[in-house]
Amino acid sequence: MSLIHEIDYGTPRSKAETMVTLTIDGETMTVPEGTSIMRAAKEMGTAIPKLCATDMVEAFGSCRLCLVEIEGRAGTPASCTTPVLPGMVVKTQTDRLKRLRKGVMELYISDHPLDCLTCAANGDCELQDMAGAVGLRDVRYGHEGHNHPNPGLDESNPYFTYDPSKCIVCSRCVRACEEVQGTFALTIAGRGFDSVVSPGMEESFLGSECVSCGACVQACPTATLTEKSVIEIGQPEHSVITTCAYCGVGCTFKAEMRGNEVVRMVPWKDGKANRGHSCVKGRFAWGYASHKERILNPMIRESITDPWREVSWEEAIAHTASEFKRIQAKYGRLSIGGITSSRCTNEETFLVQKLIRGGFGNNNVDTCARVCHSPTGYGLSQTYGTSAGTQDFDSVEQSDVILLIGANPTDAHPVFGSRMKKRLREGAKLIVLDPRRIDLVRMPHVEASHHLPLRPGTNVAVLTALAHVVVTEGLADEHFVRERCDWDEFQDWAAFVADPRHSPEAISELCGVPAEDIRAAARLYAGGENGAIYYGLGVTEHSQGSTTVMAIANLAMATGNIGRPGVGVNPLRGQNNVQGACDMGSFPHEFSGYRHVSGDETRQLFESLWGVPLDSEPGLRIPNMLDAAVDGVFKGLYVQGEDILQSDPDTRHVAAGLAAMECVVVQDLFLNETANYAHVFLPGSTFLEKDGTFTNAERRIQRVRKVMPSKSGKADWEITLDLAHAMGFDMNYAHPSEIMDEIARLTPSFAGVSYAKLEAEGSVQWPCNEKAPLGTPVMHIDGFVRGRGRFMVTEYVATDERTGPRFPLLLTTGRILSQYNVGAQTRRTENVVWHGEDRLEIHPHDAEQRGVHDGQWVKLASRSGETSLRALITERVAPGVVYTTFHHPGTQANVVTTDFSDWATNCPEYKVTAVQVMPSNGPTAWQEGYDEQSRNSRRIAPLVEAAE
Repeated sequence: MSLIHEIDYGTPRSKAETMVTLTIDGETMTVPEGTSIMRAAKEMGTAIPKLCATDMVEAFGSCRLCLVEIEGRAGTPASCTTPVLPGMVVKTQTDRLKRLRKGVMELYISDHPLDCLTCAANGDCELQDMAGAVGLRDVRYGHEGHNHPNPGLDESNPYFTYDPSKCIVCSRCVRACEEVQGTFALTIAGRGFDSVVSPGMEESFLGSECVSCGACVQACPTATLTEKSVIEIGQPEHSVITTCAYCGVGCTFKAEMRGNEVVRMVPWKDGKANRGHSCVKGRFAWGYASHKERILNPMIRESITDPWREVSWEEAIAHTASEFKRIQAKYGRLSIGGITSSRCTNEETFLVQKLIRGGFGNNNVDTCARVCHSPTGYGLSQTYGTSAGTQDFDSVEQSDVILLIGANPTDAHPVFGSRMKKRLREGAKLIVLDPRRIDLVRMPHVEASHHLPLRPGTNVAVLTALAHVVVTEGLADEHFVRERCDWDEFQDWAAFVADPRHSPEAISELCGVPAEDIRAAARLYAGGENGAIYYGLGVTEHSQGSTTVMAIANLAMATGNIGRPGVGVNPLRGQNNVQGACDMGSFPHEFSGYRHVSGDETRQLFESLWGVPLDSEPGLRIPNMLDAAVDGVFKGLYVQGEDILQSDPDTRHVAAGLAAMECVVVQDLFLNETANYAHVFLPGSTFLEKDGTFTNAERRIQRVRKVMPSKSGKADWEITLDLAHAMGFDMNYAHPSEIMDEIARLTPSFAGVSYAKLEAEGSVQWPCNEKAPLGTPVMHIDGFVRGRGRFMVTEYVATDERTGPRFPLLLTTGRILSQYNVGAQTRRTENVVWHGEDRLEIHPHDAEQRGVHDGQWVKLASRSGETSLRALITERVAPGVVYTTFHHPGTQANVVTTDFSDWATNCPEYKVTAVQVMPSNGPTAWQEGYDEQSRNSRRIAPLVEAAE
């Protein structure tokens, strides 16, 4: 293996359709209009020397190294900033150009420290390369670098260093921060010899607005900005392309290695989801893979009060199978079940549901995907006939109006958030529906046209009011509706939304948004040429989550914003493989491809291939499993890569259900909170240690490639395979590619998917089958999957969770940029520097009323329970609303959330909880007791005990 070197063409690709023919060094070349001479030459195979140019940012023309001669034109223009013209004749290498380039390089080198032998970038330094490219052998001006300012090494950022003495002031880092990331955290301070890159007005990178995406580090041509891992380990010697295992964006990375050690993760420019960009998590937060707390050996214990005992894989698997068989013999076939993981691969998830259906003999399988985006699957299948978003991420580049509801892309999906910001800077308009003032409402060079800070729980009412304006003001696209949708259903829906009780004026007091703002937002969305809707958990995690998704689908259909680039309904999935977990049949009522278990033809297809009879009755969802456990009839649970005790609502009830079981098996990287109640622990593998595929939020299926051996000895799919064999269920695969072949045989939307195709194409988006052999970037182009689009009446039904004198505030929850989900991975990296604890955001008015001060411990109480955390007083939340993240187990945020859920899918209502806030002296007694229990549960018996 060797390092995968990507070609840098110097300037971005032109998207023009008109072609231009020119001559470069005597060779004829045809390229799109607007292409730079530099890029045209590189595409021809000629590399023009450069320092300030890179194809991730627009041309700048400051280094003067890329000079060329053009026939009939005086001077030597910069090739990066000079576009090609028809008939142009260019020379890239003449005696004159050689002299000029050597002179430029002499100036750079004279002002640069020559410590190449000890420099971390030695062998990977563009300045070094360019000195060789222009044939520089002598520097007439010396090379002491006295003229360059050196304010000192900045090592404040945990992942990279900034050495201003090595800066050549090319501005690539500044431009990457502006154009790629859109944060505008960097600038060039001073002039002339005093010029230096500065993180704004701050003294350090850590104290600045830098979000540590790594774009500046990647853009730097010298060792000015360098990963600390490169300094510590050295330059990588080989690389492997793989897919990030954090959020649903699905960024593609080059894992650059020395032996079996990761040196750095570099975003791959050919990655179709991220286009060469990254965030702090994917770029830097991979250290959890080798964290000291990672469990590498299987463990068992008789009781959850006993210490863990390390055992062999053989004993752990045999013990688990024996316990599951015993439980079923005693309590019946339906007494055990399992939970698949949205962090594991499609292949691993498919095997778990197969084991449960074929090996356990029931449909008691569920997934964390149900507690976040199951309303998406239900709502979109009812209206459009499919259970996923309609567009690819590239689509946002053609949007004119973006309606963002219940999502915070800059924190939860930051790479896509950067692409959205770029489109907004180019002129697209933004409408934000969110109880909280997220960053996109107003940030550098981005400001929403409308922010509707609706009261939590009123999504359906506000969307219906938007539709009221569309219908009553004649803004609907009648041609689209007549051609593509059921006209009778549309008329019924239009009559419903046009009712005066759904007008903005009628619902204004209910939702807390002025009527004129709702009307203006509706006109803007309906009036745009291309209107796109993006939404997140702030839509789905409600008692009316499915209704809200259907209301969104209605709005898009009514305005004709479906079936072409730039429009659509786009759910932003939370975890890396939430979409895939759903696709693979992780729900108790559905096989892979969203086909109901009661369908005889579908079930017979699976039975014929698996060789066992399958149950036609839907199984239990996670809440039902826990209820049944408390009732004494559900006794065994296999949990792959999930921490339901921290992530699921009503923590006390989850704990009670787990405690009532006789065999809980947790397969994970760390002893998580659910493992407090486990009897068997099977050590899992990270994404760096396995082969497989993930499916991101845009339905893109991408390869995950093994870059190092599994530290625990087995990939997750191999563990499930061993367990199936021990249970007496015949499953045989030599490689995950064979599992994908089976998925393709059984799942119509995956029928054309294979590892060979993924290797050839890089990725594909389902449906990928005979009708669409290379996948489907945009869905519903010629018609909806279900035939005609279906308008659904979306009556607003208030949640049963109400505020009152005891609990007058509404709690809603969300995520933060530096942490991920329950934090099991990111809390074991340096990301804790930015977010070491969850805080409760509270408006100054509400804080003053309660005598709460910033940073003070407060008690957060609801009808379900209470917890304590520190307060953060801010106007980001409206009066009457409080907000917190849920990344740290000590916070126990889900102690206070209720067991209310979506009417159609049982998705928990995390986003609306009536609470009270009051000053506190610290953690609650329940928190302290729980922490003590967790510490005891993590005890591992000494190896000598295990031997005895």
